[in-house]
Amino acid sequence: MSSVQQQSIKEAAAYIRGQNGVQPEVGLILGSGLGVLAELIENPVSIAYTDIPHFPVSTVEGHEGELLLGTIHDRPVVLMKGRFHMYEGYGPEVTAFPVRVMKELGVKSLLVTNAAGGINTSFEPGDLMLISDHLNMTGTNPLIGPNDPALGVRFPDMSQAYSRQLRQLAKEVAVGQGIVLREGVYAGLLGPTYETPAEIVMLRTLGADAVGMSTVSEVIVARHSGLEVLGISCISNMAAGILDQPLSHDEVMETAEKVREKFLALVMAIIPKM
Repeated sequence: MSSVQQQSIKEAAAYIRGQNGVQPEVGLILGSGLGVLAELIENPVSIAYTDIPHFPVSTVEGHEGELLLGTIHDRPVVLMKGRFHMYEGYGPEVTAFPVRVMKELGVKSLLVTNAAGGINTSFEPGDLMLISDHLNMTGTNPLIGPNDPALGVRFPDMSQAYSRQLRQLAKEVAVGQGIVLREGVYAGLLGPTYETPAEIVMLRTLGADAVGMSTVSEVIVARHSGLEVLGISCISNMAAGILDQPLSHDEVMETAEKVREKFLALVMAIIPKM
């Protein structure tokens, strides 16, 4: 990563600091329809992505394009309400740029959420799935190019991409709340088309339980930066070929709305303990 990019990270972080005195400890990236968590931030300060130097802009319905700083149960947080995807035309290093900025702001752990298609046939729409691992099927990587040792090592270890300790915490919280929390492997693809039935058979054979078009670049950069990561997927629909019906973004948004209370209860209880 070039000194120019390092400068971009520092300038974006400096602008955000200038809008709010909070030094966040936990970073939150919310997927399609899951931005409702933003409503529960205490004393929020909202910053439009368009105002932050070097920040890309979200173009997808359900991704609102603002950064929020505040607290959740007295824990200082920074929250991305809307993320960036490679199918919007951004490179993987651009989609993960906000993670670099979060690290610069002082974040130690990152919670990523997404809406995903269920590949595991024992799952149902509305299930929440703890991400145990991922398959990077995007064909690219945000760390391609020169490596800046100040940001992370050249060859980062991904054997615990999703923190075992944070996953155990999430399981304990779910049990305490009577929430059924699935666990499985997330396959991240480029999009924007939904997968074909044949591709879903391939992904199931490879060991994927859910599929989506985000998250992997953010998690790779988070681990490169030394952040601990917790990932949760909302199973918004069953993937292509499992049910005899077409897939739509409307269905994704509808399911996210239905699981709203369960999702909020789980995440609100996890964040103070991260």
